[in-house]
Amino acid sequence: MPKVKTSRTKKPPKGWELIEPKLLEFDRKMRDAESEPLDAKRRVEVTWGITRVHHERNRYIFNMYYKEKKISRELYDYLVKEGYADVNLIAKWRKQGYERLCCLQ
Repeated sequence: MPKVKTSRTKKPPKGWELIEPKLLEFDRKMRDAESEPLDAKRRVEVTWGITRVHHERNRYIFNMYYKEKKISRELYDYLVKEGYADVNLIAKWRKQGYERLCCLQ
């Protein structure tokens, strides 16, 4: 998974302070998953932790925007632009029958 690249050149939109602590927690979990030792793991098991954190972060953003409606469209677009959200995965979740999809691999 690519790392989240944030430019932070412009000020985050209103509502950022609501989700920032949770996103920082996901960043910490992602760093832990990336630095996890690889010994005694099968080749397919190496990315499971990273994929799980990626799914949780995107599901959190999806729920906050589409289900609970706690963040604005402007903040959602900012999260997509800054790389916090995977727009393709979230688009699949919006389609019927793909609600439980974990990743696009």
